Amino acid sequence: MTVLDTRALNRATLARQLLLDHADMPVLDAIAHLCGLQAQEPQEPFVGLWSRLRTFDPATLSDLLTRRSVVRTHLMRRTVHLLTADDTLAWRARHDLMLRQRVLGTYRRELTGVDLDELATAGRAVMADDEPRSMTELARALTERWPAPGPRPLGEMLIAALIPMAQLPPRGLWRTRAGVRNVLLSSWLGREIDPPAPKGSDPVGEALVRRYLAAFGPAATADLRAWCGLAGLPAAVAAIREELVTFRDEHGRELLDLPDAPRPDPDTPAPVRFLPAFDNALLGYHDRSRIVDDAHRGLSVAGARVVLVDGRVAATWSVNAGTVVVTPLRRFSRTDRTTVAEQGRALAAFLSDNDSHRVQIAASPR
Repeated sequence: MTVLDTRALNRATLARQLLLDHADMPVLDAIAHLCGLQAQEPQEPFVGLWSRLRTFDPATLSDLLTRRSVVRTHLMRRTVHLLTADDTLAWRARHDLMLRQRVLGTYRRELTGVDLDELATAGRAVMADDEPRSMTELARALTERWPAPGPRPLGEMLIAALIPMAQLPPRGLWRTRAGVRNVLLSSWLGREIDPPAPKGSDPVGEALVRRYLAAFGPAATADLRAWCGLAGLPAAVAAIREELVTFRDEHGRELLDLPDAPRPDPDTPAPVRFLPAFDNALLGYHDRSRIVDDAHRGLSVAGARVVLVDGRVAATWSVNAGTVVVTPLRRFSRTDRTTVAEQGRALAAFLSDNDSHRVQIAASPR
């Protein structure tokens, strides 16, 4: 079986994630291809798309949100994602059990004795008036009936698991600060979520495997689980295995892939790219060594924004008074500093509507 080394996997990941070349595709198509963008920090998806698309106008993404073509909701890994409306409706029911289990993993003691089906029914009754509510407002409407858990456990179970919800604009619009206001997903999108498949079949799981590999492959089943949070996909993998090709990584793990998906030459040049916090190019894998050194693995879950140099995490970045500030994690060559500075100036211009082109690169570590 062909072994793909770390650099080969890196270039494949960059190609699938639209980070090897800026893509010429509409914003909605890019969000669909990427299987959504992690979006608990509302402004971060704008940088993620800017880094991936040849031409990106942030007003386009804001318009897609207000027109309800994309939606902010809890899904993969129980985190807030920005997804197409079609994918949200198709995938939501398949994630129901995982979402419940994840909230219970945090609040099992507080929610002991609460009938979750009864709680869901009561929560839907409150939300049936289509009045946007915060998590706290919804929970407080039910605390008289369920006083013991407290508003936070009740609210998280309702909003993140039991009831498919959409976070309404202006939350998530470009350069807009707004709190989270929720309405029923079906009400916001004007369509019901797709019902669960009959027992013994898993068309959504099979579709998720294909879509994941198109955006993240080649990858192991452990990577697939790390991305979506679903444990029950072995049957879906088995059902489509004959469609797939297999490789090994340098650790001997089996990697699955779509036969015609891009796997560029490992020597393909990789441009500098600035990634937002919680970018799925890092978080979409159990083994992230293809893109980040183990010493820096924790940066992704800590919400650090990172800079890719030669396809790998080489620095973090932030913005201070309109200046993009880059902090190297390793020694930069003169060429590295030049190319990082050039891309940093472009990012500063994007974030400031061309009011600033300032970038500051800290000294490389010794």
